[in-house]
Amino acid sequence: MSQLDAFRYDGKRVLVVGGATGMGAAAAELAREAGAEVVVMDFAEIKMPGVRAIRVNLAERESIDAAIDECGGTVHAVFSCAGVADGTPGIERINFVGHRHLIDRLLAKKMLGRGAAICFISSAAGLGWEANLPLLQELLDISDFDAAARWFQDAGKADYFHTKQAMCAYVSRQAFPLLKQGIRINAICPGPTDTPLAQANKDMWLGFGSDYRAEVGIEPFTPKEQAYPLLFLCSDAAAAISGITLLSDAGYLSSGITGSYPNATMIANFLLGRNPA
Repeated sequence: MSQLDAFRYDGKRVLVVGGATGMGAAAAELAREAGAEVVVMDFAEIKMPGVRAIRVNLAERESIDAAIDECGGTVHAVFSCAGVADGTPGIERINFVGHRHLIDRLLAKKMLGRGAAICFISSAAGLGWEANLPLLQELLDISDFDAAARWFQDAGKADYFHTKQAMCAYVSRQAFPLLKQGIRINAICPGPTDTPLAQANKDMWLGFGSDYRAEVGIEPFTPKEQAYPLLFLCSDAAAAISGITLLSDAGYLSSGITGSYPNATMIANFLLGRNPA
């Protein structure tokens, strides 16, 4: 047995929500190659060989409940990868409320046990959530699916920015109560990544930070380059890590915060909710 076995998934059952395309599909493929039994849930058609495919609509509570019942059994890692852009009906349910309900159902049915881990795909849009924590706590205190969805609508927050802030706040808040059950929870905040969703919003999503990438000589990330940190955070190798949102953007925002790349400073301050120095 090698010490590197902690990075593998042999004997584990993995659930990838939103695994038909993009980063979710890359995570499912990597998990399978790392030895996992993989279940993929998505609204889109799942064409990946070697996985169990289950259709789910995260905008509908009944669909989520049925998908969890169909999945059954023990789940050792959950990758919550599904997401949609502004303008999509039900964005508040698809990007956050549905994911949270799915995890709540897994916990209620005791499908997640000690040693399990959860990892979300958030966004740089979700950073700076601390400045909005009192408002987000109000949302997170609402456990009911429909009531939480109404909160987003009534508060005028049913958008990409606020659903990702809710996700980051949820990850931080749940670190303690979940770890008492032996379960870790984290998220990644990817830099621009070449996925079908990003291509559909190319000017904004893939244009973000293009000046920085030109300076350092890199391209937008591939889905697999973001799947690697996802897999790590749910592996036994990350046993000491919980409650974080890992910024996987090749140093763009850090360079803006410190001023080593001044063109990113204003954007970094805005996204992180910080006043300019």
